[in-house]
Parts: sequence; C-alpha cells; structure tokens
Amino acid sequence: MKFLEHLDIKTTQWEVASAYEKFEQVVVLILTGLIIVVIAIAVWHLTIKILFSLVLTSFDPTEPGVFQTVFGMIFTVIIALEFKHSILIMVKRHESIVQVRTVVLIAMLAVIRKFIIIDLSSTTANQMFALAAGVLALGAVYWLVRDQDRKTEIAERERQVK
Repeated sequence: MKFLEHLDIKTTQWEVASAYEKFEQVVVLILTGLIIVVIAIAVWHLTIKILFSLVLTSFDPTEPGVFQTVFGMIFTVIIALEFKHSILIMVKRHESIVQVRTVVLIAMLAVIRKFIIIDLSSTTANQMFALAAGVLALGAVYWLVRDQDRKTEIAERERQVK
C-alpha cells in the first residue's frame, strides 16, 4: 500500500474503488510510465542531436531550418509532458479520463508546433489559413470551456458557503 501512497493514490480510496476503477488506475499508471520513457528518450535524442550539431557542424540557431528543427523537437517534448501531466492530474483528482480543456490545450500546442516547423516556401495560403482557423477555433473552445469551468467552480463555492 505504500507504493500506492507514493503515487498519490490514497489507500482508502483504493480499497473502496470498484474493480473497473482499479483497472483504470492501473492503466493510467502504465500509460504514465510509458510516456515517461518516451519523454526521457526524446530528451536524450534531442540532447545528442544538439551536442553533435554543436561539435560536428556549424550550428547556427538563427538559421531558420535549424531553428525550426530544434524548436519542433522541443515542442514535441512539451506536448508529451503536457499529456503526461494531464494523466497524472486525472489520477490525483479521480476525474474522468477525458478533460476537454487539456485535450484542446494539447491540440493548440500541436498546431503551434506546426506553425514553427512549417516550410513557408512550400506552403500554400490555404494551408496557412486552415492552420490559423484551427488555432482560432481551438482558442475559442478553450476559452468557452475555461469560462464554464470557472462558473462551475463559483457555483460550487457558493454551495459550500451556504
């Protein structure tokens, strides 16, 4: 049971959890472990690529191609970290698997990553317009969900005061 407490799973909650809730918690912990491995390998590869580029080539981060490659890799790691973070929040708070705000945030990060790595010489105006429309739509959804979450939190606080 100390293992569960180390993972921020309260043993009293574990004891009263249904079989499916326990299964869900185990799956989430396995996914978290796998994501941690992927992130560690990605950071290792990113470090090796940057160090070898510094030593073996004329690494110029102001060159657009180099900038796009390096920051594209960094954003990939950030997206994976955010994904892992959202899973851990679900474990700690015992919330449902799908958190709309987090999914929208991760999608926005992915589209922003695309903006950073896009090759402007081979991109059409329609593609840029589609990406921009996607960011605007995701931003609007994020704002609406965040606004709804705030209203729910305020209503919950008012119920607790009464």
